[in-house]
Amino acid sequence: MPLHLLKLCVGVDEVEQLRGFQEKRLARGERLIHVTRHRPRRDAEVLDGGSLYWVIRRRIAVRQRILALDVVKGEDGITRCGIVLDPELVRTYPQPRRPHQGWRYFEDAVAPPDIVAGQSISDFPPEMADQLRELGLL
Repeated sequence: MPLHLLKLCVGVDEVEQLRGFQEKRLARGERLIHVTRHRPRRDAEVLDGGSLYWVIRRRIAVRQRILALDVVKGEDGITRCGIVLDPELVRTYPQPRRPHQGWRYFEDAVAPPDIVAGQSISDFPPEMADQLRELGLL
């Protein structure tokens, strides 16, 4: 069973904004790498089908499959972890999350389901979608 990572998407207010930032990087020929201070110790589980779930405006909103964990050496000489991401952004049903620093492990059993093509909750305000999901209606 894959193990996922959960990360706040700081400075981003919606999924389309994240998509725009990433498309610019891809257009410049860059890989999508999110650099973080520490490498996950449970890296084998993360690399076994894990995703990075992005928290946008206090809700998990989207995920990206983790392709690799690279060693990145900064200009300051400090070694960091580069989380290499699949360019595909997969929207998920929103799930409330409190702010935290860094990343957190995120078990597959509690991960929100993906929004499948043809399904949409965009017509509902996020708070209403949360309430409907809690009632089991979404």
